[in-house]
Amino acid sequence: MARVVAVCGMPGSGKGEFADVVQSHGIPVLSMGDMVRAEVTRLELDESPGIFGEIAAQLRAKHGEDVLAVRLADAVDALLETNEVVLIEGMRGTAERTVFKHRWGERFYSLAVIASADVRFQRIQSRGRSEDGNRAAFEIRDTRERGWGLEDIMAEADFMLDNNVDLNTFIESANTWHFEFTK
Repeated sequence: MARVVAVCGMPGSGKGEFADVVQSHGIPVLSMGDMVRAEVTRLELDESPGIFGEIAAQLRAKHGEDVLAVRLADAVDALLETNEVVLIEGMRGTAERTVFKHRWGERFYSLAVIASADVRFQRIQSRGRSEDGNRAAFEIRDTRERGWGLEDIMAEADFMLDNNVDLNTFIESANTWHFEFTK
């Protein structure tokens, strides 16, 4: 039975690192953040720290809180035709979880990546993405994503991985999760 796992976590928690580990085992990954990045590119906007959150908020305001999940669901279904597991990286709100849970029912799982604010900010500063900024921008982003229900879906996740650890330890945890989930 093909299954869908959506990864959630605060900005800089390690969702992308987790997705990289799972993808290295042949599991396809679709990124909700990539959908927002594509929209910024389509609109030919300059990539600044606030623009990605602004566009995500505008999409939600115009098309509903579940817009990204609705747009992504058909692509996930297409991958489920030939894959036993599909990973969605970057679920951020209760509306998205509702779409996924309704669409895939008992075949849908969520995983939260947990890391402290200080650890996450240090990581964000070192990764060099255009959407990352200073501490004030980081806190604005955290507040915006909390407003979408991110903390709620993290608290209710089927699985949790602690990422207040070094990269190698986290990769080992992600590999262990993968092997347990797919056996």
